[in-house]
Amino acid sequence: MTSFLDPLLQRVKARLRPLARRVGLAKGEPVWWEKRTKPQAASVGVGTGTGTGDGAAACNVCGWSGAEFAEPFHVEMATCPQCGSIARDRFLLHGFLSRNPKPWGLRVLETSPRMGRDYRRMMRQWFQYTASDFDESNHVADIKVDLMAIGLPDNSIDVLLTPHVLEHVPDTALALGEIRRILAPGGRMYLQVPLLQGVTAAPAEPEFHGDNTPVFWRFGWDLTALLRAAGFETTVLVTDEWLDSLSGKSPRPIDVGDGFAINDICEHVVMADLVAVATPETARRFGFLP
Repeated sequence: MTSFLDPLLQRVKARLRPLARRVGLAKGEPVWWEKRTKPQAASVGVGTGTGTGDGAAACNVCGWSGAEFAEPFHVEMATCPQCGSIARDRFLLHGFLSRNPKPWGLRVLETSPRMGRDYRRMMRQWFQYTASDFDESNHVADIKVDLMAIGLPDNSIDVLLTPHVLEHVPDTALALGEIRRILAPGGRMYLQVPLLQGVTAAPAEPEFHGDNTPVFWRFGWDLTALLRAAGFETTVLVTDEWLDSLSGKSPRPIDVGDGFAINDICEHVVMADLVAVATPETARRFGFLP
């Protein structure tokens, strides 16, 4: 017999399961890397793993599939009930794999990965993967890395994944120079930063993110100019729907005062920098919607 509380209990379990898995109190169904099933990334729209079922939502990190992600669709939400990935985790991995046709075995460094032990174990199945962090007192990492003085040899990394870290670095130019130094010829950086406004500026008031980490820069579209000045060829990866909104082909998102200055973002966008890597169907299934 089904209780009217069952849907609520299932939602609570979905939110708590990723935390329980990270601290070793729960074990979900075997995910693709535990089954030793090689991931597929041959076409745009397919991430590291594919959904194990035919649900409307699927996680390209762990292979989960179901009716929906926990919490609303938002870059910091749309949580996978199995591995705990959120929208930006899945889009970062999707962007990396969709732009690297043969990524397996690459030397990959990820700065301050938000995902826990299972994710890192998965990455080590297929890459020479190293997780780094600046503050080892708050995070478990393989090595400590200060992006302004990276203690690694020249040309020692094929791919750098750096999600929501650069805004916490005081000297952007110095960090980009260090990243260029450690990247091997042909290497790539997949950089994620919060895009809250159109033009880069320092915070008007002291600002802190998780673990009380200070924010030195609120980046805008002109970050691409800083990257090119440091010697990078730069492309901004977006979804088809976001590209259509920014180009005026479809309506802009409504500015609801949630911290995103939508009008400023749309006014300063550099359309020539943008490349779409996810169809509307892919974005909905993997929860990439902002």
